[in-house]
Amino acid sequence: MLINRDTDYAVRALCFIAQSKKNKVSVGELVKELKIPRPFLRKILQILNKKKMLKSSKGPHGGFILAKPGNKILLTDLMKIFQGVLKLNKCIFKKQVCPNMKTCKLKKKIDKIEKHVISELKGITLEQLSEK
Repeated sequence: MLINRDTDYAVRALCFIAQSKKNKVSVGELVKELKIPRPFLRKILQILNKKKMLKSSKGPHGGFILAKPGNKILLTDLMKIFQGVLKLNKCIFKKQVCPNMKTCKLKKKIDKIEKHVISELKGITLEQLSEK
């Protein structure tokens, strides 16, 4: 899977916050509008806050705002936060070094595709995703 559940939830939450006309968006509002389970959403928002994608404030009028403009938040940044290094090709030998790594034609083809996909993903910003 190219984009996992956590990345999907993060993108949806950030897009909603970016589109909001309010100063701050509460967790309750995000849960209600996005239909994302509260425990998952809270965990994701905490991670985004820690990674400086969001700013948060506590209290009765607390909530979240973007920590930087939407054109400075890349889809690949979010994918790295929630999925780690972007790799399409994982050798079946996993932790062992594949004996055919240097000569494997399939690996070379997939590496080329991977570079192209990552290049395309790096061009996608939160601003683009949150346009109506």
